Amino acid sequence: MAKETAQLAQYAATFRYDDIPPDVVVRAKQCITDTIAAIIFGHDLPWSRIVVAFAEKNGPGGKSRILGPGGAAVHAPSAALANGALAHAFEMDNLTWPSTGVHPGATLLASGLAVAQERGVGGRELLAAFVAGSEIMIRIGRATHHSNEGRGFHAPGTTGPFGAAVACGRLMGFDAERMRNALGVAGSLACGLMEFARSGTGAMVKRLHLGRAAESGVLAAGLAADGFTGPASVLEGEFGFLRVFCGDTFDAAELTRALGESYATRSIMLKRFPCHITAHTSVQAILDLRAEHGYAAADVAAIHIGGNDKMARVNNIPSPADIMMAQYSIPFCVALAHVRDPRDPRSFDESALKDPQVRSLAQRVTISLAEGRPTPLAAVVTVTLRDGRKLERAVADFKGTPESPLDRNELREKFLLLTRHCTGNDMGEMFDRLQDLENESNLDWIGVRPN
Repeated sequence: MAKETAQLAQYAATFRYDDIPPDVVVRAKQCITDTIAAIIFGHDLPWSRIVVAFAEKNGPGGKSRILGPGGAAVHAPSAALANGALAHAFEMDNLTWPSTGVHPGATLLASGLAVAQERGVGGRELLAAFVAGSEIMIRIGRATHHSNEGRGFHAPGTTGPFGAAVACGRLMGFDAERMRNALGVAGSLACGLMEFARSGTGAMVKRLHLGRAAESGVLAAGLAADGFTGPASVLEGEFGFLRVFCGDTFDAAELTRALGESYATRSIMLKRFPCHITAHTSVQAILDLRAEHGYAAADVAAIHIGGNDKMARVNNIPSPADIMMAQYSIPFCVALAHVRDPRDPRSFDESALKDPQVRSLAQRVTISLAEGRPTPLAAVVTVTLRDGRKLERAVADFKGTPESPLDRNELREKFLLLTRHCTGNDMGEMFDRLQDLENESNLDWIGVRPN
C-alpha cells in the first residue's frame, strides 16, 4: 500500500533551511515580497474591508498583524484568514508555471507569517516553512492534473490547506507524526466552488477561498500540535483528497516525484497584470502589438484569441457584471489594455467597468481553442483594424515566469507601485529588508503603520 501522505510528512518534518539551494531561497523571498505588496494593496477594497472587520472582531488580542495600512494585531487564525483573502483580493498574487491550482504566497505567507509573528520567530524559520509548504503543496497540485477545478472546485481552496498546514507545522517544530496529522486534518478543511464563474455573480467568495485555505492550515496545525488526529492516507486513500476531488483524473506518483531532489518552488510565477492568469499572454500580446504598430482602440474592428480550453470556456466573459468578474474576463482585460495601463491595479476600477470604449471593444473579442500551443497559457492574438490590416502576435510567456523572472529592480518597481498609497511609511526600506529576510531575527516590522 502506498503511503505518500506519510512520506510527505516525513519530508516536511526533517526539512532544513541549510539544504535549500540559494536560487530557491531567492525565489521564496521574491514570492513573499510580492505577496506582501498584494496584501497591502488589497486591504482597502470593499470586499476586503468586510473580511478585515470580521477578523478584527473575532480575533482581537493576538500578536499577528493584518498587513494593510493600520492593520490590527489579532490571533494567528484571524490574521491568516484576512491576509490570505487580501492577497487574492485583486488578482495579483502569485501562482505556478505551468499552473498547478496553487497560490503559494496567499496560502503560505499568510499562514506562516501569522504563526511566526505569534511565536516570535525570524525570517530564516519563515523561509524554511514557506519552502517546505511549497514543495508539498505544488506536488499535490501537480497530482490533481487540475481536474479538481474541472469538476467545479476552486483548486487553490482545495490544495491550500495542505501547504499552509505544513508551513505552520514546520514553524511549530512538528515531528513526522504530528505533521501527518496536520495534513490529515487539512484534507477535511479543503473547500471552494467555482459557481461564481459560471453564474457571473458572487465573485467576492473567490477571494475568501485563499483566506480560508490559510486559516485552515493554522487550524489544522494548531489541533495537531495538541494531539488531534487525521487520516494517515488523506491524500492517496480510497476516500482521500485525490479520488474525492479529482475522480479518476489524477496521478498519485506526482505527490513524491523527485521529492528532495528537485525544487518545485522554482516554478513559482509572479503576475505582471492584476487579472486572471489566463489573460496574461493575451494582454502582453496587445501591449507588444500596440508598441510595434502604434494603433489606437478606435482603430480596432475585432480581436481573435486562440488559447486553451479554460480561456475559451471559462474566462470568455464579454460583459462582466462587476470589476471582480472583469478581472476574470479575458475580453475585458484585452480591451482595457488598449485604453489604460494594465500593469497598474488602479486601472481596474469602476470607471473602467463603465467605460463605453472598453465595454464596446470587449464585445468584439472572440476566443477559440488553439492546437499546438508551446506552453499551457500561450495565446495567438489577431487584431483586425478598421482599415483591413490584420496584426498577429503569439506570446508563450511574460515577465514573471520562471523562464523570464522579474529582476530585483522590476520587483521593486511593482512593490512600490502597489504600495504607493502608504505615504507615511518607507516602503522602499520594507522592500530592502524583505530581500535580506533570512537575517531578520523577528518579523514584527512586517506591517504598515497608519498614514
